[in-house]
Amino acid sequence: MDELPDTRRSLIVKLRDPGDSAAWRECVTLYEPLVYRLARRKGLQDADACDVCQDVFRAVARSIERWDPDPARGSFRGWLSRIARNLLVNFLTRADVHARGSGSTSIHELLDAQAAADPAATAVFEAEYRRRVFQWAAEEVRGQFASSTWRAFWQTAVEGRAPNLVADELGLSVGAVYIARSRVLGRLKRQIEQRGDDAIAQLNEVDHAVSDERL
Repeated sequence: MDELPDTRRSLIVKLRDPGDSAAWRECVTLYEPLVYRLARRKGLQDADACDVCQDVFRAVARSIERWDPDPARGSFRGWLSRIARNLLVNFLTRADVHARGSGSTSIHELLDAQAAADPAATAVFEAEYRRRVFQWAAEEVRGQFASSTWRAFWQTAVEGRAPNLVADELGLSVGAVYIARSRVLGRLKRQIEQRGDDAIAQLNEVDHAVSDERL
């Protein structure tokens, strides 16, 4: 997995340069799975979900100059979520989905429209984002722990296995399994905090992201 992209102001500034392919690659690496999963949860098949992803990032490319990086105006992720939801609504309500590129609704109308409240869609988007952040952090810190420590954490925290069963298999005490889990969770949280990413406000406990990883 590629390094988790820097989604703070510096990356947004880079995205405003259409020639900065590295910045766009980083952005798509992080956010495309969020859009794709949301599209699939809305009932789209794989090919249509991929098409919606392309539509979303095409819309972002056309309108990134309009996004205000002021935190008081909301996060980039929130803005992207609104674009994705509006484009999905547009996709699903067109009589002829094959003509979605030539519909009467302009891109600016789609971007300016306030997406209808959809808590389920928001939850999917945020859960996928937490999952992506967790996966990145896990790969970053895994090499810092002994194999038995990591397996104790992964099997209990991510796979949801009983600590006593894991302890028996690894030749550890149950207490050692709990300590291993706590050590790894603590290191994961510090790794994520070091990014300064706007997901931290939602990741008060890394266990939330661990739960998402089980989905």
